[in-house]
Amino acid sequence: MENKKIFIIEDEANLLYNLESHFNIDQFIVESSQGDEELEELIDRIKGFMPDYIILDLILPKIEGFDIIKRLKDEEELMYIPIFVFTDLSDEDSKARSLQMGAEYYFIKEEIDSYQFSEKVKKIISNQEKVEEGENLM
Repeated sequence: MENKKIFIIEDEANLLYNLESHFNIDQFIVESSQGDEELEELIDRIKGFMPDYIILDLILPKIEGFDIIKRLKDEEELMYIPIFVFTDLSDEDSKARSLQMGAEYYFIKEEIDSYQFSEKVKKIISNQEKVEEGENLM
């Protein structure tokens, strides 16, 4: 299995560091942003890196997470990248809005720690790869 690339957008430094280390341990290539740049600059960075997956906090210093989801899903080369939302927003409206806009998964920080979250993400990715390998064998 080739190394998967994951782009993490999280403004809380300790959490970002923990997530980076959880994925680095499992040979992911990690790029990250603290969400402190302009939206276009962030989108350019993501395009330059071309990740297989994106982890996104919705509450960021300069950009709203919903705007990031919208831009990612509007960009032809980025629209197929699965987005894992990992946020403090626990209301149903934020969850529904994220999923309607195209995020694939929604996790609430107070319900799950960074280790459990990263393990869930890795399990989802692993299961997806098994399905894809099964499709390739047919």
